[in-house]
Amino acid sequence: MALSRERGLRIYILRRLALMVPTFIGVTALVFLLTQLVPGGPIDQLRLELAAGGVFGEAGTAGDGRGSMVTMSEADLQSLREYYGFDKPILQRYWLYMTNLLQLDLGTSFRYTMPASEIIFQRIPISLYYGIVTMILTYSICIPLGIVKAIRHRTVVDNSTSVLIFLGYAVPNFALGAVLLAIFSVQLGWFPLGGFRGEEFPELSLWGKVKDVAHHSILPLICYMVGSFAILTMLMKNSLMENMSADYVKAALARGMTWPRAVFIHAFRNSLIPLATGFGNNISILLAGSLLIERVFNIQGMGLLFFEAIQARDYPVVMGLTVIGAILLLLGNLLSDICVALVDPRVRFM
Repeated sequence: MALSRERGLRIYILRRLALMVPTFIGVTALVFLLTQLVPGGPIDQLRLELAAGGVFGEAGTAGDGRGSMVTMSEADLQSLREYYGFDKPILQRYWLYMTNLLQLDLGTSFRYTMPASEIIFQRIPISLYYGIVTMILTYSICIPLGIVKAIRHRTVVDNSTSVLIFLGYAVPNFALGAVLLAIFSVQLGWFPLGGFRGEEFPELSLWGKVKDVAHHSILPLICYMVGSFAILTMLMKNSLMENMSADYVKAALARGMTWPRAVFIHAFRNSLIPLATGFGNNISILLAGSLLIERVFNIQGMGLLFFEAIQARDYPVVMGLTVIGAILLLLGNLLSDICVALVDPRVRFM
């Protein structure tokens, strides 16, 4: 039986990996099409910047500094189209992009004129740090708290924690961040106003660097956790309460098993199934970050980079982030299924 289950799991993983290929092509093709057809591309952005600076006047002559409308010759426009690759049909452009992607080349950023992969990988450690720490703290707090709330249902502990949990859930995380900054940074001066690390970070010792990053991280981590805190806690509580009233727990008690042992041996494992179904999806949001939180705390993460890239029509960066997000989402869904199989022995893949 165990051998058949393992074989079925291997076949299922291979099948899912094969299905990821057309899904990935569909996602990237759709986003690529949208980025190419949306108005206000890099050529239009360049013309607006030149017009704002009055670099050109009418008919491409020197401007007078008053922001005259930029007009370029058809030859100049054609040169720009060739430079950005817009002179080719859109299917050919997508084919060239996918060919370069197989060589791990995400293209050159229009905004920063440097490899898009280099820009993205500069931001990954920051978002990865906040994503991993948030996930560890959230699960390590929500699961025990959900267990306590389920065992002590309708007691003072359950009611008081429910009020705090839903109060935090009702407040938007970016609004909470602004309030925390106003109180603990501006008025009390306990924490820095933002950023991932201090200006003196390079001169600090290893332990000093750890403390500096931790000092800058406390307020943002509170805001990152507040959104999913209530959902996971209540999901754990309701799932455990449902399993504690199941027949198999009553049967275990009838056989002489103690109540704590029946709860933690039988009910607890089955209660983890709803949490396991969404665990893999958290992989995709590890690097996603949060635009509003990053703007409030001036954190140069992936969320802020994605927003800035869309604003600047920086298509290589947008596509690079989309590619990374799509891969993580597909792998995360597969990981969720594997987690469910590990937690729930009733799952069969054949």
